[in-house]
Amino acid sequence: MARPTVGHLDASFVEMMEDLKDGLRGVFRTQNKLTFPFSGPATVGQEGLIVNILEPGDLFVACINGVFGERMAQMAERAGAKVVRFQQPWGRAVDPQALRETLKANPGAKLVGFVHAETSTGVLSDAKSLIQVIHDAGALALMDCVTSLGGIPVEVDAWGADAVYAGTQKCLAVPPGLGPVTINDRVYDVIKNRKTPVQSWFMDITSLTKYWGDGGHTGRSYHHTAPINALYGLHEGLLLVHEEGLENVWQRHARVHKAFVAGVHAMGLAMLVPPAEQANSINTVKVPEGVDEAQVRALLVADHGIAIGKGLGDFSGKVWRIGTMGQGATLDNALLCLGSLEAVLHKLGAKVKLGAAAAAIAVG
Repeated sequence: MARPTVGHLDASFVEMMEDLKDGLRGVFRTQNKLTFPFSGPATVGQEGLIVNILEPGDLFVACINGVFGERMAQMAERAGAKVVRFQQPWGRAVDPQALRETLKANPGAKLVGFVHAETSTGVLSDAKSLIQVIHDAGALALMDCVTSLGGIPVEVDAWGADAVYAGTQKCLAVPPGLGPVTINDRVYDVIKNRKTPVQSWFMDITSLTKYWGDGGHTGRSYHHTAPINALYGLHEGLLLVHEEGLENVWQRHARVHKAFVAGVHAMGLAMLVPPAEQANSINTVKVPEGVDEAQVRALLVADHGIAIGKGLGDFSGKVWRIGTMGQGATLDNALLCLGSLEAVLHKLGAKVKLGAAAAAIAVG
């Protein structure tokens, strides 16, 4: 990322753009021509797809089992869509059969959105089954892969996902600021045949393709000044994933997550999410009764230089969110994190089994 900044239409940069799109297709497991990063964080990719696909009056069904499903609903409302909120218990995966019933009760949905790995709760939903239900209802499937892409199996083409967005700062281990997306031809046709202009000039995909290309290598024209150095970083992050091997990266995330959870249980703490629904990349650990969770987080930073996340939404103050993702997903880091958490909890007088986490990880 410290390389000299070149022009956004420089021949060398245009060549790198094609390499970068190929790298993204590899982690998305897709042949979609329209696979590129929005210039902005994952939220821009999320809103970009929503405002491109939905027009005023369209019916959008949002699967909500955490903070980020609700965010989809709010974005769709601002785009003028009619929104049905399909509420599911926080901390649990989206139920495909319940979704099927909701879509039967609300026919004519144009787009249905769900979060694959819900960042706020650490829950992994069955994307393949949900997409099948969505397609059976004649709708397009919008999938949030912000916390799963590059760390948990994502199979865009095999599952039939129509529009997918992700982030760079999670399992790809690249600084934030870019929003990778991929859409299939069905979605692109919907966008090209809109009756109304896309709400956002900047995020209009039909305009962005004039810069990123819609499958060819020529005919690029200025749209906006791209964040050149951030794109250098994403290019390198994708290289690292593919050099390690995507399946190997998935296995590493699974191995570290499993060891981390074993350590949590050995300490005497509990996980929020049932084992079969846990995402390998984000772990929600229940705060022990009587413990000031904010004080724990503050001491972890002050004494050990480790930052963990607070609970969001309904789980604020009730859980800690701890990532096992990207280049940081190693057994050494899991051991360091849990050992530090153990020390802080002991310092505050909480009941934890000293040394138990390290022993559990070593066995694992």
